[in-house]
Amino acid sequence: MILVTTPTVPNKEIIETLGIARGSTVRARNVGQDIFAGLKNIIGGEISEYTKLQAQSREQALQRMQEDAEKLGANAIVNVRLTTSMVMQGCSEILAYGTAVIIKE
Repeated sequence: MILVTTPTVPNKEIIETLGIARGSTVRARNVGQDIFAGLKNIIGGEISEYTKLQAQSREQALQRMQEDAEKLGANAIVNVRLTTSMVMQGCSEILAYGTAVIIKE
C-alpha cells in the first residue's frame, strides 16, 4: 500500500477514487507514567513514555486506515493526514485519514 501526503503519487496515474479511508485509536495514560511525567515536568525535558505512547498510537491509526482502504479495494492512499483530539482528561484519540485510490501499476 502506497501512502502519500500529496494529492497524487509521483509518476503514477490515479484511475479510480474510492472514498475516504480512516483509522483511529483512543489511548489513555496510566498512573505510573503520570507519576514519572510529573517528576519530569519539575526538572524539564522530554517525557519519553508519552512520546512512545503517541508513536504507537500513530502507527496503529495508520495501520487501521490502511486496512480500511484495503476493504475498499485501494492500492494507495493520497492526502494522508493525522489529527488528534482530547476525548476526556488523560485520554486522546489519534485519527489517520486520506483518500483511498486505485493507481495504475
